[in-house]
Amino acid sequence: MKHLKFFLSVFIIAGTLTTTVMAQAPVVTLDYFFNHESHKNAAGQMERFHYIWEEKDLNGYSNWGDAFIKNGAKLKSLEAAPTAINLKGTDIYIIVDPDTKKETEKPNYIESQHIKAIANWVKAGGVLVIMANDSANVELPHTNKLAAVFGLHFNDDIQNHVIKDFLPSGTLMIPDNDPIFKTAKKVYLKDMSSITLSGNAKPAYVKNGAVLMAKVKYGKGTVFAVGDPWLYNEYTNGHLPAGYDNDKAADDLSKWLIQQIPLKK
Repeated sequence: MKHLKFFLSVFIIAGTLTTTVMAQAPVVTLDYFFNHESHKNAAGQMERFHYIWEEKDLNGYSNWGDAFIKNGAKLKSLEAAPTAINLKGTDIYIIVDPDTKKETEKPNYIESQHIKAIANWVKAGGVLVIMANDSANVELPHTNKLAAVFGLHFNDDIQNHVIKDFLPSGTLMIPDNDPIFKTAKKVYLKDMSSITLSGNAKPAYVKNGAVLMAKVKYGKGTVFAVGDPWLYNEYTNGHLPAGYDNDKAADDLSKWLIQQIPLKK
């Protein structure tokens, strides 16, 4: 009987630990408010598209979402504006390619109230990812108001410009012992804006003197910035020639972002 009680106790404790671990799965929230594009599908109905978790075609982030899930995270999306209440429970918040009027008739711009809510959330321990684009394809003025809080500024330029699919122009070689990309060695990233740094902002990748990726510690939180939407399906899951490691880069970045989440007491 004592042995039975012992095994029951172990089973209950193990179940409790499992439940606790599951409850603590990091939550990765993708912005659907500043990036809110739609188009007609094959049935002639309007639907959301471009850089969203659910989208499995070349425009979507389903592959990157799978990388987060593989590393123990839970995916969410935020259709509403970021507020203290709306960001509660989110560990990683990703803002990608905020809309211009060319992309959306009535775009939602990043305004002062959004910036305050996001900055306070990061300061308290949130992990923010800002993924811009070249200036012709992203709303930079308001995006840069948010970026400026963290010592970042996306420049009005085009780096890694690729003409007629000449892949070498968009190739980045990852140095040995890189703290973020620990397994990826050769990645593809084209037509992006560079980043000017100030304050506590540090370069995460530099090519020909231009900062292409940056990271910032801000209060208890962390910000990662890159001048392109980058890890969407078109450039992952075997859509690039052999030798490119964008899938590994998606996994590496997912792991690194999760590692930046402060331990919860």
